[in-house]
Amino acid sequence: MNRHVLSILVDNNAGVLSRIAGLFTRRGYNISSLSVGETQDEKVSRITIVVFCDDLVIEQIIKQVDKLIDVIRVIELDNERGIFRELALIKVFAPPEKRADIINIVDIFRANIVDVGTETLTIEITGEQTKIEAFKELIEDFGIKEIVRTGMTGLCRGNNPIKNTRNEK
Repeated sequence: MNRHVLSILVDNNAGVLSRIAGLFTRRGYNISSLSVGETQDEKVSRITIVVFCDDLVIEQIIKQVDKLIDVIRVIELDNERGIFRELALIKVFAPPEKRADIINIVDIFRANIVDVGTETLTIEITGEQTKIEAFKELIEDFGIKEIVRTGMTGLCRGNNPIKNTRNEK
């Protein structure tokens, strides 16, 4: 099974996400990552879905998603035509004697400390999944207390945006 990243422009209406996620559920495929937010037009949202499945299955899913009423456009982003990012917030155990070591790792990964507690640091890191995983592995030795990740989001590279009007579909 291969990783597939779908970028879907939809009308910003209630129930759209549920109907799209239902297509994956009915086929028995787990959504590995899901990210949703408004675009530059508040009437339009972008959904980024990551799923692991066969190439033939994803073609069928794309066709079915594209038929839904509130879907404006759906494309698959690949590594050559897509830019992918994820955000993670990681709260790590950080007694005063370990803070300098943690700050050095944070600096190397170009992450940010966004909160300081008496015994913890909360770190914000953005980047590709591999960067976040590598950071997480290094910081685990200090003791991760909490972690939250946004899921992957992505855009087309260069001058090739997903068109957001139906007549351009």
